[in-house]
Amino acid sequence: MARVFISYSHVDETFRIELEKHLSALRRQGVISLWHDRRIGPGEELHQQISKDLEAANIILLLVSADFLSSDYCYDTEMGRAMERHEQGDARVIPVILRPCDWQDAPFGKLLAVPEDGKPVSKHASLDDGLLEVAQAVRQAAASILGPAPSSSTEASAQSPTAATREKPAVTSPRSSNLRIPREFTDRDRDVFLTRGFEYISRYFENSLDELSARNAHAETAFRQVDANRFEATAYLAGREESRCGIWINLGGSWGMKGIFLSYAGLGDGNSYNESMSVVDDGFALHLEPHGLPHIGFGERSALTYEGAAEYYWSLFIDQFSRGRG
Repeated sequence: MARVFISYSHVDETFRIELEKHLSALRRQGVISLWHDRRIGPGEELHQQISKDLEAANIILLLVSADFLSSDYCYDTEMGRAMERHEQGDARVIPVILRPCDWQDAPFGKLLAVPEDGKPVSKHASLDDGLLEVAQAVRQAAASILGPAPSSSTEASAQSPTAATREKPAVTSPRSSNLRIPREFTDRDRDVFLTRGFEYISRYFENSLDELSARNAHAETAFRQVDANRFEATAYLAGREESRCGIWINLGGSWGMKGIFLSYAGLGDGNSYNESMSVVDDGFALHLEPHGLPHIGFGERSALTYEGAAEYYWSLFIDQFSRGRG
């Protein structure tokens, strides 16, 4: 079993949670075990435990973003030691590019990054598309480190003495997976989460519009990013407009309402909308929650991730092809 250490900025925790889901098959198959700092229990010494598990890891994933690069602890402490172990041949470091940033000249820039060609996970049409490539890279690295597993008991008995006496993986001590504890979220936490959510939705729409036109020869699309807070999406069939929406973020302003808003009429003057989302928390994590009538027709939707929120708004956009714009 290969031991995987995940180094990341807590700003990117949503990505880390989704990545862990994609790695769950490898964990269940006994190919890897996973560790990150959220597994540190109450009363344990933070830095000592991180150092211990970093030293024990066979595979070290660096979840790279601007926040990762700006974190002294991630960059200097965790990444610095990870690269030392990589260069000594004691561990395999895999840079995972989460969001666009200037990472190529970092010490890990010489390593082959994932997803393919260093395309950020956030630039894929969905998180699943990008994180699947990461999971496949981890599986390949684990196989390289551990060697192929025997296909049968007969094959196992025919192994050479060296292979037969290979050290068995350590047994993990039993523990609960229910290790979350409640936390308080500040106004800044909520504003950052909302802003990241809007940026994700914007990229999601841009990529999805490109793919929509690529897969449908009779369809044309347009994406117009007005500024950092607003964009408009349009789809045409045989030159006729079939779907349009404007999406924007409001962090207070004249309404005093913080959220991400959608209007079927496009951006307009920003004073009317058909759907909105705001930031909510369950005591443990932040989510996006829709409030308007449209979500009733799409089933109960609450506590959405960035991807869930983006797909919900995209569903409203696509649904106009059959319903007609309201």
